[in-house]
Amino acid sequence: MANVLVVGSGLAGLLAAIRATDAGHTVTLVTKAALPDSNTRYAQGGIAAAMFRDDSVESHMVDTLRAGAGLCDPAAVEVLCTEGPARVRDLIRFGVDFDRDESGVTRGLEAAHSRSRVLHAGGDATGAAIESALVATVRERAERARTRPPGTEGAGPRLLIREHTMLVDLVVDGGRAGGAILLGPDGELQSVASDSVILATGGAGSLYPHTTNPALATGDGVAAAWRAGAAVADLEFYQFHPTALAVPGTPLISEAVRGEGAVLRNRLGTRFMLDVHPGAELAPRDVVARSIAHEMARQDGTPILLDATGLGRDLLETRFPTITAACREAGLDWAAEPIPVAPAAHYWMGGVITDIWGRASLPGLYAVGETARTGAHGANRLASNSLLEAAVFADRAVRALGLSPVDGANTGTDADPARATTDYRHSAARTCAGRPTPHSALPFADREGIQRVMWRYAGVLRSGEGLAAAAAILAGWNRPATGLEVDPRLNMQIQAYEDANLFDLARITVAAALGREESRGAHYRSDFPASRPELAHTVAPSRELSETYTEAEEAIAC
Repeated sequence: MANVLVVGSGLAGLLAAIRATDAGHTVTLVTKAALPDSNTRYAQGGIAAAMFRDDSVESHMVDTLRAGAGLCDPAAVEVLCTEGPARVRDLIRFGVDFDRDESGVTRGLEAAHSRSRVLHAGGDATGAAIESALVATVRERAERARTRPPGTEGAGPRLLIREHTMLVDLVVDGGRAGGAILLGPDGELQSVASDSVILATGGAGSLYPHTTNPALATGDGVAAAWRAGAAVADLEFYQFHPTALAVPGTPLISEAVRGEGAVLRNRLGTRFMLDVHPGAELAPRDVVARSIAHEMARQDGTPILLDATGLGRDLLETRFPTITAACREAGLDWAAEPIPVAPAAHYWMGGVITDIWGRASLPGLYAVGETARTGAHGANRLASNSLLEAAVFADRAVRALGLSPVDGANTGTDADPARATTDYRHSAARTCAGRPTPHSALPFADREGIQRVMWRYAGVLRSGEGLAAAAAILAGWNRPATGLEVDPRLNMQIQAYEDANLFDLARITVAAALGREESRGAHYRSDFPASRPELAHTVAPSRELSETYTEAEEAIAC
């Protein structure tokens, strides 16, 4: 049995911790905020799976591959769609109460799905329902382990929960992930050893000022894995959800609303999507998001209107209680009038490269959920496949613990950076501490500045000229300073480490987008509007930490 460190408490992290504990491993579950705080909690639309007689795994695979625009890994898609129904049944056993009607479990239709296969709970509170059930299960497992009498079979703590503890960096020992450096609630850095590390820290919506993600989504796991030498890929593919409510906080307006029949109108009241795509409002997300962005540009940047008035107040309030509450809080009555919407950063298809068992290129390191680039999403994730991917690959990662490469666990996915279409590196000079050398004449980057650059130049609509400008601006900033010397207050230390992660990720994401001279899926460039089928994945190889220290390791060593 192994000593496993799980970082993150969304669906992927919680399920990995449960599975690893039940398998007899000793588990430490680390989360940056409170245990229930994660991206999962905010997921509205639901979870897609071929659970019904008029559906099939093959149909789900076809829809997923089509949405991925030629960059999905077929083996990963097959795993996702084949094992998905079993993982949904697991969630039900763990206490997730999916919505029901007279025919059984209720299902909805979302964009680019050929069948109604999206299960939801609490109307538009699916993520919150899943999070709540899994948090309760994790706490039960931790309490059971804590109270098991000495001398009984399996006695001793097997699941330790550490809340308000941030991942700062990975520890690499002998060319393998051997634990992590954590920032605890006491403000102290601590090195924690483990046999394996499972990263489930989510995406990096905070790269952008307008995002459906919570503020804690700062890409900590992807950044730490990159610094540790793990290969990351496809960072240029950031999915922008077409419809976030255009008010402060940008609350998500689920795609399921359009699945129920809501339509998009410009300020003249015209349904412009009818002239863009046969699927109209239910076209793939990248198509709808770009079309909204173009339409907004034609009307001086004012938001598009989502018209759900035809659905009726009863359906809106019962099926979408979360969205109804968000509208009311903003002073809007969406049953009576169309509401303003605009695209917002939503989901990262790129991340830490893994095989179909969740294993990264760095031995001992696993990545699951939005942190990982499993190959299941390609250039554009199919709606409601994210929760499914988190469940499927968290389960597989735990099953793969202790397997060696010769066990066949990495069959089907290419995690080899040698196949990169664009080979790029972090361009800043580095010191022996593994960070860019501070230049006294350069200002330090801050979050607002990073977000402005990313939104303007690496957002929904991109160009080579704009991306080159973004790269130049980022190169003109020093990496944010971190540590106690910056500010002894814990919240300021956390923000400093988050900002440093965002800075690292912004630079390599811009480089990836600049290197991909085509338009495909969520990546659109006006100077290369056509896709180039010959291009594969854009991989960012990173340096090996075996030759140097990270900033946090240096701090502990000192």
